[in-house]
Amino acid sequence: MHVRVDRTLCQIHAQCVFAAPEVFALDDDDELVYDAAPADASWPAVEQAARACPVQAVLLDGD
Repeated sequence: MHVRVDRTLCQIHAQCVFAAPEVFALDDDDELVYDAAPADASWPAVEQAARACPVQAVLLDGD
């Protein structure tokens, strides 16, 4: 599984950061950074992050 963030939709609400801080973070410029291929153990939090995004910018892709 892979994570993608649609940068055209993302408005940096950072709900994904709160839901899955091991995968999503804000850098020093308050830009979103993330692990595109997180560990399997992180997937429940990643799925919650996708649901929490108010603009549905977090996309989950199957392998």
